[in-house]
Amino acid sequence: MSPRGMKFVKGMGIGLAVGCMMGAVGSHCMRNGKRGLRKNVGRALKDMSDLVDQVGELF
Repeated sequence: MSPRGMKFVKGMGIGLAVGCMMGAVGSHCMRNGKRGLRKNVGRALKDMSDLVDQVGELF
């Protein structure tokens, strides 16, 4: 695959991961109300940054 195609696949993977993470955080927050929202969002952002770092290391 060409380098341009690999960049597209990498971007698409990161976009899918971000979308899934935001959907999970949103649904979790709606169930629990606003209590503990800061803690959950902070944890999700840390997990997301770890995921993006790992995807970056794959390519």
